[in-house]
Amino acid sequence: MIVTEDENLLDDLLRLCAAAGALPEVAHGTPAQRTTWGRASLVLVGDECADRLAGLPHREGIVLVGREPADPGIWQRAVRVGARNVALLPDEEGWLVDRIADSVEDADAPALTVGVIGGRGGAGASTLACALAIGAARTGRRTMLVDADPLGGGLDVLLGAERADGLRWPAFAGSRGRMAGRALEEVLPEPHSLRLLSWDRSDCDVPPEAVRAVLAAARRRGGVVVVDLPRGTDGSAVEVLGQLDLGLLVVPSELRAVAAAHRVASAIGMMMGDLRLVVRGPCGPGLDGEEIARLLGLPLAGEVPVEPGLAEALISGRPPGGAERGPLAAFCAEFWARALPEGPGARS
Repeated sequence: MIVTEDENLLDDLLRLCAAAGALPEVAHGTPAQRTTWGRASLVLVGDECADRLAGLPHREGIVLVGREPADPGIWQRAVRVGARNVALLPDEEGWLVDRIADSVEDADAPALTVGVIGGRGGAGASTLACALAIGAARTGRRTMLVDADPLGGGLDVLLGAERADGLRWPAFAGSRGRMAGRALEEVLPEPHSLRLLSWDRSDCDVPPEAVRAVLAAARRRGGVVVVDLPRGTDGSAVEVLGQLDLGLLVVPSELRAVAAAHRVASAIGMMMGDLRLVVRGPCGPGLDGEEIARLLGLPLAGEVPVEPGLAEALISGRPPGGAERGPLAAFCAEFWARALPEGPGARS
């Protein structure tokens, strides 16, 4: 809610609300309904209205907004109206945008963010990332699947959603600073009950600062974020790795794949606090999941058995893990049962 009689201040606050993805209610002077005063997640009070609002019940989430940094009386007025914060424009516009954005985000905790990376090319990391996202969405969690590999061909193709309406990475190339999570979510395609941020077929480059802003916004919405990682360590990849809670390294049960995975694990292991191994079967004698985990020095998250008919399903547009009773879906269900905390995170 915005409470002000200053038209210039109102214009500025409406602009900041738009930047934060918020649609405010505006009260000129004293709010007509005291229930409205108590219901708003955040109340921005123009300094000129502070004295007349002093009789309203004090509540959390009031910010007094002014323009005179040399006026010591503004803090006294903030106390009378019950505001714990004062924002002086224009110097503190950035702080206020963040505060407004926080007020419209309804997640109780950041999303559990899981990155999936292949120990070598063709290891099946993108397939597992898609299956994990579909499995998380199946639990009723708010789920976003992020394609962080610009050379991977696009996860929208893997999900059969290349023609789905919504924005792709190039639309966010100019993003900087704070982005509202809800606004991001609402403009993305929604195949299979999850939100998808994929690449299109253009050659657009998305700078690291844009990657950082987008992924931070995705995490603020809560629930689950699954990221299909590139095997490089350029600036954008480093930004993604820094926001992960957990990484899964997918390694086929082959000796050469284990050798290649050792190099990948060494390159990204120092940038991740929790990197675990997923072994893709079939596992041959002497090279099962436990042995590969020992060779790589990583904890074993599990073994993914062969999925019958997976290639045919992908050709026909059926997503990985879409068959609830398949081995891939079973692995994902077991993984989320262990990884997901109890409590909030359902879609709203």
